[in-house]
Amino acid sequence: MKLTATVRPSTKKSDTKQIRREGKVPAILYSAGKPNQQLVLEAAEFNAILRQMKPGHLGTTVFHLQLDGKQTRAIIKDIQYQLTTYKVSHIDFEELFDDVMVNVKVPIQYMGVAECAGIKLGGFLQPVIRHVRVECLPKDIPFEFQIDVRDLGIKQSRKLSDIVIPQGVKPLAKMDEVVVVVSKRSS
Repeated sequence: MKLTATVRPSTKKSDTKQIRREGKVPAILYSAGKPNQQLVLEAAEFNAILRQMKPGHLGTTVFHLQLDGKQTRAIIKDIQYQLTTYKVSHIDFEELFDDVMVNVKVPIQYMGVAECAGIKLGGFLQPVIRHVRVECLPKDIPFEFQIDVRDLGIKQSRKLSDIVIPQGVKPLAKMDEVVVVVSKRSS
């Protein structure tokens, strides 16, 4: 995803408020071995990207920041919202380097929910974990993990070990953790 950014000269609170009033979003770019860069993004451009994005995939999306005529690859490490309007108020980016491992939260997608045997018998799908934190190189960042729940009956579950983890991706969670359960509805 391409995103235009400009360098923010000042970090004073009054300047940050002015940036927000102008319809822009203050941001910061963290880089290993380099000083942090204060940035400004166009809120309309960022919100357009957010609307196109599948829910839960913000942490695995690689952004190409157009900054001073150069392109910098980065991922979002933190995003802050205004409490009352839920507008984006600040974004923290982490610069990606080809040879440096990165920590990301990868969303889990449930496949075969409509055909699930336990749901057809009156149960319901109860996700326990919605993301898996992994460590990998930027080129290996998975978009999502998929787990098939078609053959689950009531009171049956799937664990992290049931997810196919690609080569070069190291999960940072215990593989025996339960991901999803088909629970029985209480009467």
